[in-house]
Amino acid sequence: MIPVSSFAGKTVAVFGLGGSGLASCHALRAGGAEVVAGDDGADRLAEAAKAGFITADLRTVSWANFSALVLAPGVPLTHPVPHWSVLRAREAGVEVIGDIELFCRERKRHAPDAPFVAITGTNGKSTTTALIAHLMKVAGYDTQMGGNIGTAILSLEPPRMGRVHVIEMSSYQIDLTPSLDPTVGILINVSEDHIDRHGTLANYAAVKERLVAGVQPRGAAIVGVDDDFSRASADRLEQAGKRVVRISVKNPLPDGIYVEHETIVRASGGARNEIARIGGIGSLRGLHNAQNAACAAATALALGVGADVLQQGLRSFPGLAHRMEQVGRRGDVLFVNDSKGTNADAAAHALSSFADIFWIAGGKPKAGGITGLTDYFPRIRKAYLIGEAAAEFAGTLGNTVPHEMSGTLDVAVAQAAADAEASGLTDAVVLLSPACASFDQYRNFEIRGAKFRELVQALPGVKPVV
Repeated sequence: MIPVSSFAGKTVAVFGLGGSGLASCHALRAGGAEVVAGDDGADRLAEAAKAGFITADLRTVSWANFSALVLAPGVPLTHPVPHWSVLRAREAGVEVIGDIELFCRERKRHAPDAPFVAITGTNGKSTTTALIAHLMKVAGYDTQMGGNIGTAILSLEPPRMGRVHVIEMSSYQIDLTPSLDPTVGILINVSEDHIDRHGTLANYAAVKERLVAGVQPRGAAIVGVDDDFSRASADRLEQAGKRVVRISVKNPLPDGIYVEHETIVRASGGARNEIARIGGIGSLRGLHNAQNAACAAATALALGVGADVLQQGLRSFPGLAHRMEQVGRRGDVLFVNDSKGTNADAAAHALSSFADIFWIAGGKPKAGGITGLTDYFPRIRKAYLIGEAAAEFAGTLGNTVPHEMSGTLDVAVAQAAADAEASGLTDAVVLLSPACASFDQYRNFEIRGAKFRELVQALPGVKPVV
């Protein structure tokens, strides 16, 4: 845990008592603050009270003595309307911050030069975060990974030299971190997302840009330049005097890092150097993972990791659970768990990575369904449709893609495995990439992915992928 001493002797309101909120309560108390905890859910209030915290309905208490409101990232700050707790804080002149802001203040007080890597992007940020953490571990660093990827930042060990914090950040978390100042900041990409929470795409992109705009004076802003918003961000940052490392997987760059023929290349001042190869690394298959790998490689180089260690780390990366996770092989058939592919854009990354796909898709549908995936239909040998979206997806596939109304995941896995093996294709892939949320049949995508892994590994003759 990271004790938060910056509010010692003061009273802090915390609203939203999920994982990060409760961790904030513990960290603030450990640093000498008094905490008043609030939540709209009775169960969470009871859990906080059981842990010894003062709990209250923050609508009814005086805000005169609060020094800050620590807000959970899932609570609306601005759109569609500010949460009532935000309005109460503003009326009282109380600052509204998040748990990563608390971390940044502690780092500034106690270890301002300790390496801190912050990662954001519409797509790929979890894989990039996990890959950077893996590379830094291979390089011998005490590596702490958390933030949006799962572990609340204040539950990690405190910052110090020789210890690197690798933190995934959503736009919601960036919004609550006004003094964000990473050693290395990464903006992978920007595309339309979370408009309900930011109002417009331009607002959303501006929030994302703040992560890289805040890098420390001797730090590095690593920016993917394959989309218009990020490319414009890179130009603005450079004009502001930041050290910018541009990343591309679509075009060679005169200065920056790009991927060409499955090789990560660094260009500078007209010189071109190959720094790592990603060809044949199953956990980094696909153009989207090439972008993730290039961003991670740029980060490792910025922190002084050598090329040999970088290559070793890339080759030993096991991949992110439930994201293009190779869970087994039977003969020529590879089984891939991409349960994290909960919308069409995410599923497109998986579908673009293979040529002969036996596709398991469906669940709780999202707007637009799979109409945007028609370019990938020629890669699909057969589809196995499950959950609420099955009928809608069948209508989209029509006569173009053969499909089964499998209904449930266990039926789909058995059918897809049998058909893939009978096809005689030498690179057949049974791919779970649902293009849907899991909530119709599973509590979350992790449980759905774990069930897929269990079903695959129970098939006769399935072996681990090595």
